[in-house]
This record gives sequence, structure tokens and C-alpha cells, in this order.
Amino acid sequence: MRRSGFGRWVVAIPMCLLALATIYPMVFTLNVAMKSRREYVLDRFSLADHLTAANIADAWNSSGLGRYTFNSVLVTAGSVALLLLLGSMAGYAFSQLTFRGRRWLFLVCLGALMIPFQVIMVPFFRVLGQIHLLDTHVGLILAYTGQFLPFTIFLMTSFYSRIPAEIVEAARVDGSTTLGVYRRIMLPLGRPALLSVGILNALFCWNDVLISLLVMQSEQHRTLMVGVTALRGQYSDNIPLFAGGVLVAALPVIAIYLFFQRQITDGVTAGSTKG
Repeated sequence: MRRSGFGRWVVAIPMCLLALATIYPMVFTLNVAMKSRREYVLDRFSLADHLTAANIADAWNSSGLGRYTFNSVLVTAGSVALLLLLGSMAGYAFSQLTFRGRRWLFLVCLGALMIPFQVIMVPFFRVLGQIHLLDTHVGLILAYTGQFLPFTIFLMTSFYSRIPAEIVEAARVDGSTTLGVYRRIMLPLGRPALLSVGILNALFCWNDVLISLLVMQSEQHRTLMVGVTALRGQYSDNIPLFAGGVLVAALPVIAIYLFFQRQITDGVTAGSTKG
């Protein structure tokens, strides 16, 4: 019993420290956003004297965060929809269909997971420029799709591999085509995985700075994370306003984590087991 209690403390203490290290920056940012510029200059670590959302409102109204948020929502929604469509189709093909080169194609997808974006950044930029998709929402959607599609295919293939082949064979005996099996069998059964993968991809797209900064070159097409990053230089003498912009960008992500914790965990661990 004593050993068991000691073991729990050994695990609990590092986890508590990790939780504090994660929560403290968010609390600090919230506290700074509630301060006036004068309060921050006098003592940045003290508690705010008055709780006010003036800095958040100013960041939203005077810094174009509303337009940046619209761009982020549009690009994230389009990217996630395209990723789920292509990823679920490819996952169905790799897990349930038999065709020449299936294993090699899947290995290519797995290999693409290991290639960092920085390696292909220059040729990627040149190709987008040649097809006139730089500084367009479509270009950024296609960029996110290409970057996160291997991850989506891997998780959907892992999930669909757990579906008994007898279900697919029974649907084919009933006269369903390959597309019919995908639409009537695989999509309904794959809803949990689609939800988990969709949430993860939404977080990836929403939090991205590098790809968006590379593709969206004009200010009016910036995504929210790039816009918030630009606030650091624009309002270097007004840190509370900058903290308000950071809160605007972080609140949707925090809300998604709070409401979809189980789905995110399922998505992260989806590829770790099979059968």
C-alpha cells in the first residue's frame, strides 16, 4: 500500500508542475490584458486593479482582428472539409480495397509525415507562384491540405482497418458499388474518427503561422495567428493591447480543447493500436 501511494505521488507531482507551467502563461496573459498601459509599466506581475475588456475590444476594432478571424475561419473550414473527404476516401482504399501498389503508396504517405515543411518550402512557394495561387484563400487551403493529408490518411486507415471485412463484403453482395460502400458503410461507421481527425486538423490549421505567412502576403488576407504575431511589432509599446489580441486568438483553441478533450485524445491515440 505504501509503495502504491508513493508511486501515485511520483506521478502526481510532475503532472501538477506540468499543469501549472501550462496554465500560468494563460493566466498571466489574461491578467496583463486586463491592465492599462500605465499599470503594466509600473508592475507587470501585479494583479490588475480593475477588470476591463478595453484592451480586447481595442485589439479587435483597431487592429483588423475581425477580418483576420474571418480569413482563419474560412481557410480552416475549407481545409478541414477537403482533408476529411480525401483522407476518408484514401483510408477506405488503403484499408479495405485490394489494388496493385497499395502497400507502397501507403508507405509513401507515411514517409511524407517525416518531411518537415521547411525542406519543401522554397519549391512549394515557386509552384504556388507559377499557378497564381499566392495570396489567395484557395492557395492556402490547398497548402494545408497537402501538408496535413498524410496525417489524416494514416489515422483514417488505422481506424478503417478495425472494421471487419465481412461488413464490406455483405454490402457488396447486396449490390453496393465501391462508392456506395464508402457512402453507406464507411462514412457512418467512421464518424468518431472523422470528428477526432477534423478537430485535430482544425487546430493545426488555426494555429499555423509559417505556411500562412508564406502564402498570404497581403495584410487583408492574413490569418488570425499571423495578424496577432504582427501586433507584437505594431504595438510594442502597448503590451496589454497585444495580450488582448493573443487572448482573442487563443480563446477558440481553448474552447475546442475543453469541449472535445475525449475526441482529441482518441484522435492522437488512433494510430497506436490496431485490431
